[in-house]
Amino acid sequence: MVAALPAQITVFERGWLSSNNVLLTGSHEAVLVDSGYCTHGAQTVALVEDALQRRPLDRIVNTHLHSDHCGGNAQLKQRYPALSISVPYTQLADVQAWREDVLTYQATGQQCPPFQAHDGLRPGDMVEMGDLTWLVVGGAGHDPDEVLFFEKTNGILISADALWQHGYGVVFPELDGAGGFADVAATLDVIESLAPKIVIPGHGPVFVDVEEALARARRRLHQQRSDPQSHAWHALKVLLKFKLLEQGRMERSSLLKWALCMPHGRGLSQRYFASEPSAALVTRALESLIRSGAARRSGAWIEDVS
Repeated sequence: MVAALPAQITVFERGWLSSNNVLLTGSHEAVLVDSGYCTHGAQTVALVEDALQRRPLDRIVNTHLHSDHCGGNAQLKQRYPALSISVPYTQLADVQAWREDVLTYQATGQQCPPFQAHDGLRPGDMVEMGDLTWLVVGGAGHDPDEVLFFEKTNGILISADALWQHGYGVVFPELDGAGGFADVAATLDVIESLAPKIVIPGHGPVFVDVEEALARARRRLHQQRSDPQSHAWHALKVLLKFKLLEQGRMERSSLLKWALCMPHGRGLSQRYFASEPSAALVTRALESLIRSGAARRSGAWIEDVS
């Protein structure tokens, strides 16, 4: 079944390097939820310009501050100088001080041009976007500060990386040893209680088979909680794949060196694979990506396959 969204909601479904962008055009304000990765910034600006024509973009709202969701903020601010930026309130001070260590960009080895936020979003807040009223919902798990948006009249949920049609995002707190699986479970329960009819995820297509998606997510969560090492292994490959998506191709030695220096890579290696040398672990993960067809070897180079 194809999801029917109100006319004022436009979803730009992006590739996996950039999150989906949700453009909501209301009578008084045009709002973009999430802005993609910085290397896709020109494309993001072009998509917004084309959709809005001569109208300005008034506001960016970020579900969370991973680089693939807010990396286009700075370029959009440059294009539309008057726009404001809203972020989860727990990260507002870190954005204002631009603490890259806290904002995960150092830990993941990813890029995010600095930007300034104007206000913070708290779970329980009601926000107007596209002439619709949205409830801000806490969505911890994938990211402890993530927020979702639920519009009750039409039953629309902007779920970010808390729920996709076939899973959810890497549970990054688990990589730090802080724990996050319980938060994933709680967020899935909250989503079920909202009973959305249409879900706009952070990645992948808009979907309406919400019960099936929740069931798939819970099966995935059960497997990962039963075998945390499998989640860490998946996360390492995701981080390698993201780097290849970003660069297109890298010399094999440079990619391996990057992975060994990446704090998340070092952390999960020490926490989940202590008996295996880090270099061997990263090499094994890269070979797994090549065998699966997600990457290919070309002489001394590793190329992304998308």
